[in-house]
Amino acid sequence: KLTTKGRYAVMALADLARFDPAGPVSLRDVSLRQGNQSLFGTDFFEIKKKNIVTSVRGINGGYKLAQEASKIKLSEIFIAVDEKVKTVSCNKHSKKSCNGKSTKCITHNLWDELEMYINNFFEKKHLGDLINKQKEKII
Repeated sequence: KLTTKGRYAVMALADLARFDPAGPVSLRDVSLRQGNQSLFGTDFFEIKKKNIVTSVRGINGGYKLAQEASKIKLSEIFIAVDEKVKTVSCNKHSKKSCNGKSTKCITHNLWDELEMYINNFFEKKHLGDLINKQKEKII
């Protein structure tokens, strides 16, 4: 399960990456472009603490990527906002399983494998991949 917080973080950083060469980008501008007024000062503070973005103060201030978009893994963004893709609701390392018994439910391994696949997918994808795909669609 990936909450809207993780999706909004990726969306906001993709927007930021797209406009980054023009200088710092305000969260207000990102929110307006993405049609989401709930974009998140506190989450950006967490993203900044993880050195994904830097902030610039002043009248033309805002946020810039701390490194090239091609070097920022999507998995790093999820971690920064305390997100993790989970497809099983149980604690995989507990003696008690998903159904509260001593054995795992019949589909546990399927969902566990899917979770690993999805997390590996985000580990291999970079913010720059999103920007490049967007440019390809425009051309």
